Amino acid sequence: MAYVRALPLAGERFTSESTITVRSPFNGAVIGLIPECVPADVDRAVAVAKRALAEHPLPLWKRAEVLDKAAERLTARLEEFAKIISAEAAKPLKTARVEASRAVGTFKFAAAEARKLSGDVVPLDAMSGGEGKLGFTLRVPIGVIGAISPFNFPLNLVVHKLAPAIAAGCPVVLKPATQTPFSAITLAELLIDEAGLPADYLHVVTGGGRTVGNAIVEHDDIALITFTGSPEVGWGIRAAAPRKRVGLELGNNAPLIIEPDGDWQTAATKVRVAGFSHAGQSCISTQRIFVHSSIADRFTEALVEGVKTLKVGDPSDEDTDVSALISTGERDRVKSWIDEAVAGGATVAIGGDFNEDGVLQPTILTNVQQDMKVCAKEVFGPVVGIAVYDDFDDALRMANETEYGLQAGVFTTDIGKAMKAFTTLDYGGVLINEVPTWRADQQPYGGVRDSGNTREGPAYSVKEMTEIRFVSINA
Repeated sequence: MAYVRALPLAGERFTSESTITVRSPFNGAVIGLIPECVPADVDRAVAVAKRALAEHPLPLWKRAEVLDKAAERLTARLEEFAKIISAEAAKPLKTARVEASRAVGTFKFAAAEARKLSGDVVPLDAMSGGEGKLGFTLRVPIGVIGAISPFNFPLNLVVHKLAPAIAAGCPVVLKPATQTPFSAITLAELLIDEAGLPADYLHVVTGGGRTVGNAIVEHDDIALITFTGSPEVGWGIRAAAPRKRVGLELGNNAPLIIEPDGDWQTAATKVRVAGFSHAGQSCISTQRIFVHSSIADRFTEALVEGVKTLKVGDPSDEDTDVSALISTGERDRVKSWIDEAVAGGATVAIGGDFNEDGVLQPTILTNVQQDMKVCAKEVFGPVVGIAVYDDFDDALRMANETEYGLQAGVFTTDIGKAMKAFTTLDYGGVLINEVPTWRADQQPYGGVRDSGNTREGPAYSVKEMTEIRFVSINA
């Protein structure tokens, strides 16, 4: 019988009699058991976190020291974390290693922000009556933070919440995704046991969104919610917490436009990875590809040939490129969207069905239409759709015809077209000569419309997690 993984919660290691079984998305094998927390556990965590901030606030040097040590210790344990990610998320091992390495960088960027977190001098004598007064601002912790993280990047997206919170000096109550909790729990242990974060500054609660998730959202003593997940849940949180600061990083159906003057061969090589890495389960997975008619056939052929070389199967295999979706329910949903597109006139260029392991094969659809679910919605699966255009303005218009707006990509060597693209495309990020799936962990990352309302990246998150306090001193 698998053991119950204890949680760092309220300054102790907590277990409960009621548990949740976590299974491998690839083969259903039991990975372990986690406590099924209840709202009372959230109450206890928040009370301890609130008291910690009041009784022993973290000075900047301590915040930076914890973050530096976290980066150092995570570097020493990269392979261990990669294997945890791979097992619980069915992320191919070589992709999981990339995620773990990126998390190290995220800690380092947050440490840099902790060292330079400062306010401004306000020239009070710029108005009459201000003579003899010194005015300045401080950045102070906003309070206890409630962090709700997704399954698809179970380590780095947790770090994108925890590291800025530590830099800002805020205690955190963290709810990791129920499907992938072990990366987050192990990271929390590392922060407390090895990096020196006081135990009352970090609390992990595991359980359902309707129980512990709602308890976090509704708790009066949580000042800020940071959430990554679906638009439906995210905007529901925003509506339920009108007096809290709520940061949302939500979905997308990332478009890529490829002009005939652009390097379409490089674009095809990049999409081979960008459309199918972690089975397309990324908010910025390349999904909608608009290719100029003069190069469409050659681009499609090159992409199909590249996808043929992807190895599909066991995520623990060193050679695997694509593995299972997070659940059979999600797999079947994506397959139904493919079938619906085909019934509507799309053509399967490759893939479209399951392999012998029950894994959905990487799929390329051609002749897709804007109103098909594989174009209009976020697939969150290993599917890309190719549409052909003749006029660049039409491509820009079609890319903008969506409820999402996270990142978009354009391949062109024409600086005029590039400038038109980044002034016309209504997205949080526009990447020229790059796929929309590329992300730097220090960039301002986030979107508009149903893609969210915030910008992540340590420098930007830290500011969200602090309040400005004005101070005036009479000489």
